Amino acid sequence: MALSAAPPALADTAGDVSWAMRPAADGAPDKRSWIELDLDPGAQVEEEAAVSNLSTQTVTFAITAADGYFTDTGRFSMLPSSEESVEAGTWIDAPETVTVEAGATAIVPFTVTVPEDAEPGDHAAGIAASITSVGSEAGGAAVGVESRVGFRVMTRVSGDVSPGVAVEDVRSEYRLSWNPLRPGSVTVDAEVVNTGNVRLLLDGTVSAQGATAALIPEDASAQELLPGDRRAVSVVLDDVWPLFSVPVDFTVSPTVVTPSEEQIEIAPVSESSSVTAIPVPQLLALLGIALILFALFAGRIRSRRRIERLVREAKEEGLREGARTGA
Repeated sequence: MALSAAPPALADTAGDVSWAMRPAADGAPDKRSWIELDLDPGAQVEEEAAVSNLSTQTVTFAITAADGYFTDTGRFSMLPSSEESVEAGTWIDAPETVTVEAGATAIVPFTVTVPEDAEPGDHAAGIAASITSVGSEAGGAAVGVESRVGFRVMTRVSGDVSPGVAVEDVRSEYRLSWNPLRPGSVTVDAEVVNTGNVRLLLDGTVSAQGATAALIPEDASAQELLPGDRRAVSVVLDDVWPLFSVPVDFTVSPTVVTPSEEQIEIAPVSESSSVTAIPVPQLLALLGIALILFALFAGRIRSRRRIERLVREAKEEGLREGARTGA
């Protein structure tokens, strides 16, 4: 299943059916990637979705809505049809099917109704157009395969907005470079938890011994957390020297995602820890140098003693020779 997007999400099936679905307004597709709503409890709003049939045959699509969620990689998805929605997915009322001619686009109206007892904050759902094709399991049995394309419907229910974030289970591991002239690296793992009732866009830094890395790399997709979500993150810091104990600072600086231009502040949260980093290569190098110096020093001592012994023996031999001559 694909959800989100500009350009519109597309799906291809074994039956050469392809289609796209995106938000619409006034009977035509618009520029929104998904729908953001800001509603009071009990409010109802009319929305539209555009379903485009990009194939060469007339297709009847099933229209479904379900609770939305973010995957571990930060990609938005919605519950499969086999799982029952209990949250914002149940707020959407749409036609069960829509039939679209080849190359045409149909506008599907739907309503979003917020329950009177809905809790304030963000609620995620998705709406999708789908078809079911026939596939086969490993044993050869026929099985229905549902393919869906859609977009997210995010609803902010008015009331007390309470953003919050926590950092849990911070773990650090130091990896040595066996070249004593090169530093090693620190891998920091942690879980970031959205403890509030609104969506958060993750950002932050991890630092150790002057080395700093972004919590979310620049080339990575944006990482959003719904209320109650937790996301495992892992950051590698290079160029960290092993100094027996290395302090590590883990800072999360999230941004509250809002459906309007309203700015909601949330303070950064930091966790500090330390990781054991025994400088084994450096200690071995120092031990090697010490052994070399000891060997050189011991060799000089042995050489000096040998010379002293030879001189002493020469003197004694000279004395004996003189005694024999005098006799």
